[in-house]
Amino acid sequence: MTFIRKTLASSIALAATAMMATGAQAEISDNEVRIGYLADMSGTYRDLAGPGGLEALRMAVEDFGGSVNGAPIEVFSADDRNSADVGANTVRGWVDERNVDLVAGLVASSVTIAVTKVLEENNGLGIVSGSAASSITNEHCTPNHIHWVYDTYPLANGTAKAVVDQGGDSWFLLTADYAFGHALEGDVEKVVTENGGTIVDKIRHPFPTSDFSSYILQAQGSGAKIIGLANAGADTVNAITAASQFGVVQGGQKLAGLLIFLNDVHAMGLEATQGLLLTTGWYWDMDDEAREWAERYYERTERMPTMVQAGIYSSTMHYLKAMEEVGTDDPMTVKAKMAETPVNDFFSRNGHIREDGRMVHDMYLAQVKSPAESTGEWDVYEILATIPAEDAYRPLSESQCDLVQN
Repeated sequence: MTFIRKTLASSIALAATAMMATGAQAEISDNEVRIGYLADMSGTYRDLAGPGGLEALRMAVEDFGGSVNGAPIEVFSADDRNSADVGANTVRGWVDERNVDLVAGLVASSVTIAVTKVLEENNGLGIVSGSAASSITNEHCTPNHIHWVYDTYPLANGTAKAVVDQGGDSWFLLTADYAFGHALEGDVEKVVTENGGTIVDKIRHPFPTSDFSSYILQAQGSGAKIIGLANAGADTVNAITAASQFGVVQGGQKLAGLLIFLNDVHAMGLEATQGLLLTTGWYWDMDDEAREWAERYYERTERMPTMVQAGIYSSTMHYLKAMEEVGTDDPMTVKAKMAETPVNDFFSRNGHIREDGRMVHDMYLAQVKSPAESTGEWDVYEILATIPAEDAYRPLSESQCDLVQN
């Protein structure tokens, strides 16, 4: 009888364990976690996110263990070609045909705004890591997305304010003509004027643009002390290259790169970029934790990561940990858990997700080193100051987001 009782007890315990495991996995739809990575994989923004961002996401999945509560994690990707229509249609297909749990990446702001509307219509979830427009968690906020790495508000409050404080009080703005550029232009104009500077003139260029000659000539002719580049990626590189060809800096004007990435500085070299002030959400050599992760990433890609690529890893890990804890892939349940959990990792300091979907965290004012100051190929920034999380981002009191209770 003792043997029978022990056997029966063991059988019940095993059955209970099996039921618990089955129950946990049953809460994950289709018994699989599906993450779709959408980004510019071949164009203007390829190097700041692109294939490198996909590799960072895969690193996060591997480091997490490849599954959530027994449900394997599947990662797939697509090139949005910086087209809002392509991006929106791709995500509709992922929702309808692949039951996607999370859309990650998201770089061009026009694509992001279109995609987040699709996610809202279908009760999906997206984490925006590459886009810059602050409107993404302001007038274009939804309950269905989180904005992770940076936006135009701290870029303006970091770089533009620092330049004005150093005497750069007259500006010519050269702006990419789409949502991101417009947002950055507006935020910079506000910061410059509020700090006693003036906007002498501004012009918008098509996105993308390869020849900046006519725009740089107009900027030179304006007499402004500062030429502010409210663009990103290859557009910024092409604009700085044109400015160098026309001797802008030698003529006494200065360039302010309002959204400069590590890959941009690396591509142009320190000779052309030395002294540039910029604001960044992260830098690979800022501390031991950052270096440890960046060196692992370098072993896989032979490139140091941008802040966007680091942010993709960080946000993916935060998402997977939240899903594991709540035991379901229900988007709003997972997002709620993410929002109540502080974000402190190798990427984020003092991070948390606000009601508007903005993940606020410390930002950094940096300056590009001179060739003589650099000790290696990727040693390009000196961090000048920390911009605390509570000061970096748009205050909720100024928010136009419907989710914010003012």
